[in-house]
Amino acid sequence: MISNWRVTVGGAKRSLWGPAPVTYGLIALCCLIFLVGPASGLDPAYGSGDAALAAQRAYFHRWGVVPAELFADSPGAALTPATALFVHGSWVHLLGNMLFLYVFGVMTEERMGRVQFLLFYVGCGYLALLGYAAANADSEQSLVGASGAISAVLGALLFLFPGARVTSLLPFLFFLPLRFPAWVVLPFWAALQWLAAGRASDGPGVAYLAHLVGFGLGLVFAWVRFGRTTRVKSAPAPSPEGENQP
Repeated sequence: MISNWRVTVGGAKRSLWGPAPVTYGLIALCCLIFLVGPASGLDPAYGSGDAALAAQRAYFHRWGVVPAELFADSPGAALTPATALFVHGSWVHLLGNMLFLYVFGVMTEERMGRVQFLLFYVGCGYLALLGYAAANADSEQSLVGASGAISAVLGALLFLFPGARVTSLLPFLFFLPLRFPAWVVLPFWAALQWLAAGRASDGPGVAYLAHLVGFGLGLVFAWVRFGRTTRVKSAPAPSPEGENQP
Protein backbone atom coordinates (compact mmCIF):
# COMPACT_ATOMS: atom_id res chain seq x y z
CA MET A 1 0.00 0.00 0.00
CA ILE A 2 2.69 2.52 1.03
CA SER A 3 4.87 1.78 -1.99
CA ASN A 4 2.18 2.98 -4.41
CA TRP A 5 1.84 6.54 -3.08
CA ARG A 6 3.12 9.11 -5.52
CA VAL A 7 3.26 12.91 -5.79
CA THR A 8 3.55 15.32 -8.67
CA VAL A 9 6.61 17.60 -8.38
CA GLY A 10 7.39 20.00 -11.20
CA GLY A 11 4.96 18.21 -13.47
CA ALA A 12 6.62 14.79 -13.09
CA LYS A 13 5.42 11.96 -10.92
CA ARG A 14 7.84 10.27 -8.56
CA SER A 15 7.47 7.89 -5.67
CA LEU A 16 7.31 9.34 -2.18
CA TRP A 17 8.66 6.13 -0.75
CA GLY A 18 11.93 5.71 -2.59
CA PRO A 19 15.26 5.12 -0.90
CA ALA A 20 15.66 7.21 2.25
CA PRO A 21 18.86 6.00 3.93
CA VAL A 22 18.90 8.68 6.64
CA THR A 23 15.35 7.98 7.79
CA TYR A 24 15.91 4.22 7.76
CA GLY A 25 19.26 4.65 9.50
CA LEU A 26 17.72 6.76 12.27
CA ILE A 27 15.01 4.17 12.81
CA ALA A 28 17.55 1.34 12.91
CA LEU A 29 19.79 3.23 15.34
CA CYS A 30 16.95 4.05 17.72
CA CYS A 31 15.76 0.44 17.66
CA LEU A 32 19.26 -0.93 18.27
CA ILE A 33 19.92 1.43 21.18
CA PHE A 34 16.58 0.50 22.73
CA LEU A 35 17.16 -3.24 22.36
CA VAL A 36 20.50 -3.16 24.16
CA GLY A 37 19.23 -0.80 26.88
CA PRO A 38 17.39 -1.65 30.12
CA ALA A 39 13.97 -0.43 28.97
CA SER A 40 13.58 -3.28 26.47
CA GLY A 41 13.80 -5.91 29.20
CA LEU A 42 15.80 -8.18 26.90
CA ASP A 43 19.19 -8.01 28.62
CA PRO A 44 19.26 -10.11 31.82
CA ALA A 45 22.34 -8.21 32.97
CA TYR A 46 20.07 -5.39 34.11
CA GLY A 47 18.23 -7.73 36.46
CA SER A 48 14.50 -7.71 37.13
CA GLY A 49 11.99 -6.00 39.38
CA ASP A 50 13.40 -3.13 41.43
CA ALA A 51 16.90 -3.71 40.05
CA ALA A 52 15.66 -3.27 36.48
CA LEU A 53 13.78 -0.10 37.39
CA ALA A 54 16.86 1.32 39.09
CA ALA A 55 18.92 0.49 36.01
CA GLN A 56 16.40 2.27 33.78
CA ARG A 57 16.43 5.40 35.93
CA ALA A 58 20.23 5.49 35.92
CA TYR A 59 20.30 4.92 32.15
CA PHE A 60 17.83 7.72 31.43
CA HIS A 61 19.63 10.03 33.81
CA ARG A 62 22.91 9.43 32.02
CA TRP A 63 21.72 9.76 28.43
CA GLY A 64 18.57 11.84 28.81
CA VAL A 65 18.10 15.55 29.42
CA VAL A 66 17.92 16.59 33.07
CA PRO A 67 17.08 20.32 32.97
CA ALA A 68 18.43 21.08 36.43
CA GLU A 69 21.81 19.66 35.44
CA LEU A 70 21.79 21.07 31.92
CA PHE A 71 21.74 24.63 33.26
CA ALA A 72 24.06 23.95 36.17
CA ASP A 73 27.22 23.53 34.11
CA SER A 74 27.23 19.79 34.71
CA PRO A 75 30.07 18.11 32.71
CA GLY A 76 28.75 16.55 29.52
CA ALA A 77 25.20 17.82 30.08
CA ALA A 78 25.32 19.94 26.92
CA LEU A 79 25.42 16.76 24.83
CA THR A 80 22.34 15.19 26.40
CA PRO A 81 19.75 16.94 24.15
CA ALA A 82 21.45 15.07 21.28
CA THR A 83 21.85 11.68 22.97
CA ALA A 84 18.30 11.80 24.34
CA LEU A 85 16.94 11.78 20.77
CA PHE A 86 17.98 8.14 20.40
CA VAL A 87 16.75 6.84 23.77
CA HIS A 88 13.19 5.67 24.40
CA GLY A 89 11.37 4.74 27.56
CA SER A 90 9.22 1.80 26.48
CA TRP A 91 8.21 -0.38 23.55
CA VAL A 92 5.11 1.75 22.95
CA HIS A 93 7.18 4.93 23.05
CA LEU A 94 9.71 3.54 20.57
CA LEU A 95 7.22 2.03 18.11
CA GLY A 96 4.97 5.08 18.12
CA ASN A 97 7.84 7.46 17.37
CA MET A 98 9.40 5.22 14.74
CA LEU A 99 6.09 4.78 12.95
CA PHE A 100 5.67 8.55 12.70
CA LEU A 101 9.28 8.93 11.53
CA TYR A 102 8.80 6.26 8.88
CA VAL A 103 5.54 7.70 7.57
CA PHE A 104 6.62 11.33 7.41
CA GLY A 105 10.41 11.20 7.35
CA VAL A 106 10.86 9.46 4.01
CA MET A 107 9.28 12.06 1.76
CA THR A 108 10.64 14.94 3.85
CA GLU A 109 14.13 13.52 3.42
CA GLU A 110 13.57 13.12 -0.30
CA ARG A 111 12.52 16.77 -0.53
CA MET A 112 15.40 18.14 1.60
CA GLY A 113 18.20 15.80 0.62
CA ARG A 114 20.08 13.38 2.85
CA VAL A 115 22.67 15.61 4.52
CA GLN A 116 20.33 18.54 5.01
CA PHE A 117 17.61 16.29 6.44
CA LEU A 118 20.03 14.71 8.94
CA LEU A 119 21.27 18.11 10.14
CA PHE A 120 17.68 19.37 10.27
CA TYR A 121 16.49 16.36 12.28
CA VAL A 122 19.27 16.44 14.87
CA GLY A 123 19.40 20.23 15.10
CA CYS A 124 15.68 20.75 15.55
CA GLY A 125 15.45 17.80 17.93
CA TYR A 126 18.27 19.25 20.03
CA LEU A 127 16.66 22.68 20.17
CA ALA A 128 13.22 21.22 20.96
CA LEU A 129 14.57 19.40 24.01
CA LEU A 130 16.61 22.46 24.95
CA GLY A 131 13.47 24.58 24.79
CA TYR A 132 11.60 22.18 27.04
CA ALA A 133 14.49 22.15 29.50
CA ALA A 134 14.65 25.96 29.56
CA ALA A 135 10.97 26.13 30.45
CA ASN A 136 11.47 23.56 33.22
CA ALA A 137 14.92 24.57 34.38
CA ASP A 138 14.44 23.30 37.95
CA SER A 139 13.20 19.86 36.94
CA GLU A 140 15.27 16.81 37.83
CA GLN A 141 13.12 14.51 35.69
CA SER A 142 14.96 12.83 32.80
CA LEU A 143 13.60 13.52 29.34
CA VAL A 144 14.22 11.07 26.49
CA GLY A 145 12.78 10.38 23.06
CA ALA A 146 12.74 11.55 19.45
CA SER A 147 9.37 13.30 19.66
CA GLY A 148 10.80 16.81 19.35
CA ALA A 149 12.73 15.93 16.19
CA ILE A 150 9.78 14.06 14.68
CA SER A 151 7.49 17.01 15.47
CA ALA A 152 9.94 19.16 13.46
CA VAL A 153 9.49 16.76 10.55
CA LEU A 154 5.72 17.24 10.82
CA GLY A 155 6.14 21.01 10.79
CA ALA A 156 8.35 20.87 7.71
CA LEU A 157 5.94 18.51 5.97
CA LEU A 158 3.06 20.93 6.62
CA PHE A 159 4.88 23.62 4.65
CA LEU A 160 6.34 21.38 1.95
CA PHE A 161 3.24 19.22 1.38
CA PRO A 162 0.22 21.24 2.61
CA GLY A 163 -2.20 19.30 0.43
CA ALA A 164 -0.99 15.84 1.46
CA ARG A 165 -3.92 13.57 2.29
CA VAL A 166 -3.53 12.49 5.91
CA THR A 167 -5.47 9.54 7.30
CA SER A 168 -6.69 10.14 10.85
CA LEU A 169 -8.66 8.10 13.36
CA LEU A 170 -11.21 10.23 15.22
CA PRO A 171 -12.48 8.67 18.51
CA PHE A 172 -15.74 10.64 18.51
CA LEU A 173 -16.52 9.08 15.13
CA PHE A 174 -15.87 5.55 16.40
CA PHE A 175 -12.29 5.62 15.10
CA LEU A 176 -13.38 5.73 11.47
CA PRO A 177 -10.37 6.41 9.22
CA LEU A 178 -10.92 9.75 7.47
CA ARG A 179 -8.61 11.54 5.05
CA PHE A 180 -7.95 15.27 5.35
CA PRO A 181 -5.34 17.63 3.90
CA ALA A 182 -2.19 18.11 5.98
CA TRP A 183 -3.04 21.80 6.42
CA VAL A 184 -6.13 20.70 8.37
CA VAL A 185 -4.77 17.76 10.38
CA LEU A 186 -1.33 19.00 11.44
CA PRO A 187 -2.42 22.43 12.80
CA PHE A 188 -5.18 20.60 14.69
CA TRP A 189 -2.56 18.24 16.11
CA ALA A 190 -0.40 21.23 17.11
CA ALA A 191 -3.39 22.86 18.82
CA LEU A 192 -3.95 19.70 20.86
CA GLN A 193 -0.29 19.76 21.91
CA TRP A 194 -0.70 23.40 22.98
CA LEU A 195 -3.75 22.64 25.09
CA ALA A 196 -2.09 19.60 26.63
CA ALA A 197 1.10 21.55 27.36
CA GLY A 198 -0.93 24.10 29.32
CA ARG A 199 -2.25 21.38 31.59
CA ALA A 200 0.96 19.37 31.89
CA SER A 201 2.87 19.33 35.17
CA ASP A 202 6.48 18.58 35.93
CA GLY A 203 7.25 14.89 36.22
CA PRO A 204 6.86 11.73 34.14
CA GLY A 205 4.58 12.07 31.18
CA VAL A 206 4.45 13.51 27.68
CA ALA A 207 6.71 16.48 26.85
CA TYR A 208 4.10 18.42 24.87
CA LEU A 209 6.16 21.60 24.96
CA ALA A 210 9.02 19.82 23.17
CA HIS A 211 6.52 18.81 20.48
CA LEU A 212 5.41 22.42 20.03
CA VAL A 213 8.96 23.77 19.87
CA GLY A 214 9.98 21.10 17.37
CA PHE A 215 6.89 21.64 15.21
CA GLY A 216 7.48 25.38 15.11
CA LEU A 217 11.16 24.98 14.28
CA GLY A 218 10.41 22.57 11.45
CA LEU A 219 7.78 24.87 9.97
CA VAL A 220 10.04 27.93 10.14
CA PHE A 221 13.03 26.07 8.72
CA ALA A 222 11.02 24.82 5.74
CA TRP A 223 9.61 28.29 5.14
CA VAL A 224 13.05 29.94 5.24
CA ARG A 225 14.84 27.23 3.26
CA PHE A 226 12.17 26.37 0.67
CA GLY A 227 9.89 29.39 0.72
CA ARG A 228 10.94 30.53 -2.75
CA THR A 229 10.53 27.12 -4.34
CA THR A 230 7.35 25.47 -5.52
CA ARG A 231 5.58 23.51 -2.83
CA VAL A 232 3.78 20.26 -3.48
CA LYS A 233 0.06 20.92 -3.59
CA SER A 234 -1.06 17.39 -2.85
CA ALA A 235 0.57 14.17 -1.88
CA PRO A 236 -1.08 11.18 -0.24
CA ALA A 237 0.40 10.35 3.13
CA PRO A 238 -1.18 8.60 6.10
CA SER A 239 -0.90 9.62 9.74
CA PRO A 240 -1.58 6.91 12.27
CA GLU A 241 -2.80 8.57 15.42
CA GLY A 242 -0.46 8.05 18.33
CA GLU A 243 1.06 9.85 21.26
CA ASN A 244 4.63 10.87 21.43
CA GLN A 245 6.22 10.58 24.81
CA PRO A 246 9.21 12.25 26.33
